[in-house]
Amino acid sequence: MAKTYSGEKIDIGFDMKRCIHARNCFLKLPQVFDPERRPWVDPDAASADEIAAMVRTCPSGALSYTRKDGVAEEAAPGINRLSVLENGPNALHGNLVVDGEAMTRATLCRCGKTKNPPFCDYSHVDAGFAATGEPEPSGKDAPGDDAGEELHITGFENGPLEARGALEITSGTGNRLHRGTRAFLCRCGQSKNKPFCDGSHKAADFEVPGS
Repeated sequence: MAKTYSGEKIDIGFDMKRCIHARNCFLKLPQVFDPERRPWVDPDAASADEIAAMVRTCPSGALSYTRKDGVAEEAAPGINRLSVLENGPNALHGNLVVDGEAMTRATLCRCGKTKNPPFCDYSHVDAGFAATGEPEPSGKDAPGDDAGEELHITGFENGPLEARGALEITSGTGNRLHRGTRAFLCRCGQSKNKPFCDGSHKAADFEVPGS
């Protein structure tokens, strides 16, 4: 459950279980986010605009904000996008519904080791997970439906994640790999066709709850 740090013009939420330690917060606004300080978040140490802009760069969605000054809250981008991160998770940004919860940013495990499925919890580092962020294109480039539609992410028990809705999948450097309205994403870490599922979870006896 996210912890809230309240400020005069903005509240900052932090969900430790979803943090992947990208360090954007500390590197961009160290006066606000300092892991060596207690409390480590000071929502009054920068303007609400600066904090909101930084929070929107948090790939995992571990950081969130609520404005108190009448300014509009964070909006989803027009196109749902999944970026395949080198040796790491799938990073999504869009009008997302993950396991029934609405959000705009999320990083989803693809190493099979997370203790917080379907989200990445940084377990890929200790596991030595190695998977390219520049996979080959799927060959599918079907336009999605209306821009801005919801992208629903659900998990099959002991199997992949299903992404249903307009989605563009890119490499870590932005090359388009796939575009369509349905994709099955590997989350066992064993697929030979990452980021897509190829059924390897069956031979690997992969176990994970469904959603």
